[in-house]
Amino acid sequence: MTVTDSSPPPPGRDSLTDDLLWRGLIQDSTGLDELRELLDGGNPATYYVGFDPTAPSLHVGNLMQVLMARRLQLAGHRPLLLVGGATGQIGDPKESAERALNPTEVIAGWVEGIRAQLAPFVSYTGDNAAQLVNNLDWTGELSIVEFLRDVGKHFPVNKMLAREVVRARLETGISFTEFSYQLLQANDFFELHRRHGCRLQFGGSDQWGNITAGVDYVRRRGAGPVQAFTTPLVTKSDGTKFGKSEGGAVWLDPTMTSPYAFYQFWLNVEDREVDRYLRYFSFRTRDELEELAKATAERPAARLAQRALAEELTALVHGPDEARQAVAASQALFGRGSLDDLAPETLRAALTEAGLVRLTGELPDVAGLLRDSGLVTGLKEARRVIAEGGAYVNNNRVTAVDAGVSPADLLHGRYLVLRRGKRSFAGVELAE
Repeated sequence: MTVTDSSPPPPGRDSLTDDLLWRGLIQDSTGLDELRELLDGGNPATYYVGFDPTAPSLHVGNLMQVLMARRLQLAGHRPLLLVGGATGQIGDPKESAERALNPTEVIAGWVEGIRAQLAPFVSYTGDNAAQLVNNLDWTGELSIVEFLRDVGKHFPVNKMLAREVVRARLETGISFTEFSYQLLQANDFFELHRRHGCRLQFGGSDQWGNITAGVDYVRRRGAGPVQAFTTPLVTKSDGTKFGKSEGGAVWLDPTMTSPYAFYQFWLNVEDREVDRYLRYFSFRTRDELEELAKATAERPAARLAQRALAEELTALVHGPDEARQAVAASQALFGRGSLDDLAPETLRAALTEAGLVRLTGELPDVAGLLRDSGLVTGLKEARRVIAEGGAYVNNNRVTAVDAGVSPADLLHGRYLVLRRGKRSFAGVELAE
């Protein structure tokens, strides 16, 4: 990854702040003029963003912050990527109920997994090399008396109660554990400022209360000045946010969400959302995105914007090779490429998304396979589809109603790709 410097942009070129504003990536800030001076003034600034280990993997809801860290480093600033070994043991308050507390050894394992996931997005060399930090390193050393005396005394309870998520929980109840989360996150900003000269924090807009508490705490401790901003929450077309708690999470770990499924998630983005997502997530320039939007409007059926988004993000998260495999699988399953070129892991992931049936023993004939896979409701319908020329096995049209398959037809010795018409397909796996 090439890391550029943070010198002011030449005349006629948008500054970093201007580009972030055009993309809609700045929702709230402690002061836009101060933020512009920090980001565009020509001197590298150290910034941080935090990720709590509340699951084995990050998910697409975290991508906004991950890629923002990458953007700022590419502009010449220095990232501190904080993994919350301490805050992850408590959890930021939810609006509805108390969080389940996970065992410390489980959280420690998640911390290491998230560290590894963050690594490919930033550079750990150069003058603005990224650094991974863990807030357990300074929080774990504090006794309860030290925490209350040195940190707690700087937090007016009336301000803490005014936070929206806390206020919403007052009637149903909120534990002192979750109530104290804000103090821990605020102390992170102070410690990173003290230890690393950190002058900027960013996070999702749902973190605004915690973030401003940190800015205020740094000031109360006689340090600073420091700045902060938030990015908008990334929402789906129905208004729900991307995240593991919303159901149907799309994970960055390829063992939890395959690269093919990840690619398909972005490929299936609705037309009304794709321009916004491209501004949020793509590293294409403003001119390139505007040209892509124009081409997409001229040929909407080609879904050029969705394809560009899916390919770029899959390559960023899983690497160029996996992105090429995902594209090849997407094309091959619909008869526009060779199934033989697909790696067995990619083929199985694609067929799992479509619907994979595991069979044992001898394989039935094609009509039986169509029935067993759910592409038709029964043998009579299967034979009619075959007779009409609408049945395919491994992208080869089947014309005989009594046609069978042999072991030689199995892809990688165990898979068959069935298709009815142009767009309905399913998979068969011969169990060992």
